[in-house]
Amino acid sequence: MDIYRSGLLRFTPQGQALYDEDGLLAVARTPDGRACVQASGNWAQLAPQFAGLPVQHFPGRLIAPGFVDLHIHYPQTDVIGAPADGLLPWLENYTFPHEQRFVDRDYSTQVAEFFIAELLRNGVTTALAFATSHPASVDALMAAAQKARMRLVTGKVLQDRNSPDGVRDATEQSLLDTEALIQRWHGVDRLGYAITPRFAPTSSEAQLRGAGELAARYPDVWVQSHVAENLDEVRWVRELFPRARSYLSVYDDFGLLRERAVYAHCIYLDAEDRVLMRARGAAAAVSPTSNLFLGSGFFDYRSAQEAGFAYGLASDVGAGTSFSPFRTMLAAYTVGREGQSKRGLSLSPTDLWWQHTGGAAAAMGLGGVVGNLLPGCEADFVLLNPEATPLLARKTRAARNLDELLFAMIVLGDDRVVEQTIISQAK
Repeated sequence: MDIYRSGLLRFTPQGQALYDEDGLLAVARTPDGRACVQASGNWAQLAPQFAGLPVQHFPGRLIAPGFVDLHIHYPQTDVIGAPADGLLPWLENYTFPHEQRFVDRDYSTQVAEFFIAELLRNGVTTALAFATSHPASVDALMAAAQKARMRLVTGKVLQDRNSPDGVRDATEQSLLDTEALIQRWHGVDRLGYAITPRFAPTSSEAQLRGAGELAARYPDVWVQSHVAENLDEVRWVRELFPRARSYLSVYDDFGLLRERAVYAHCIYLDAEDRVLMRARGAAAAVSPTSNLFLGSGFFDYRSAQEAGFAYGLASDVGAGTSFSPFRTMLAAYTVGREGQSKRGLSLSPTDLWWQHTGGAAAAMGLGGVVGNLLPGCEADFVLLNPEATPLLARKTRAARNLDELLFAMIVLGDDRVVEQTIISQAK
């Protein structure tokens, strides 16, 4: 049993913040080797239950759930900051040329190990990630995550058309490779597999149909892709799939819109699309830094809330500009106030934090497993220093409540705030 004493943040299953300025977190290891939360709450109330056990005490610090990144591209680690006029030129000039290198297993391994280390350094303990169209890229990332004992879901990108040599795959072989990777990795330790069409324009109808058949055959795997990110992309999809009601319905037509399906961006959805998202149990990965960087548009928070479909925050590295959840939460606050429909709203600090922890976990179908520190959750957490920089220290010392404390870290924080990242199964 490990006992921690510090400030403590966790959430109800509905996303309301629970905070103890002097908190206790008790972590016990299960027979299968997982470390799970045994108890969490107020120190004075819980401490008598654990009398005599050694305590790791962190005065002035905050223990919080590990962050969940709902959409990120590990092969784009070195594409961050590449200038482009918009999404499609960025893919053509930077992303596709760089992803060609991941046919090399050694190169894939080197990037994967850096990527996992960078996630953990920034306090991200669960991620839903894209690999490339090369099976070696999946093997490398799964192996790196397994070594770190991290919860990670990824998949081989499917793209058999409208893609250059070096990243374009062959329809039948791509589906065979996908099934082989599912059987090799899905459910191993803390790993999961995601069927991963890049986006509708780069997959033929045959490939999308095959992906949907795999999704039906393996209902507990994830599905991930992109939808309605950019107006040029939306027009392109309309030309390629003229019979589809909308961009989103393309995926539904092929059986790829369901629970455990996460679609990045979801900017240009209409009311019927939003109803469909909720009806199918699919979720949106909100990627504010990449949407701002590429000038794609704004996620419509208010309409998403009114429709009632699930969503969570994502860095979307490498169009996203930082691995840091603090940068993502700050961008989400800005996007929320602007709003695609000009009916913006002010997202609270606790809501922003929830979207990047328990809310994102729930969007993945992992609510109550990760992203929170209630009893029974896997004990992935971060130790945060609210005084990591002089300006942040000045601001947080003046905080009068939890919202002011969290918002100061959102606005002024970065990777320096993350003092330690603790993984459930790390030995």
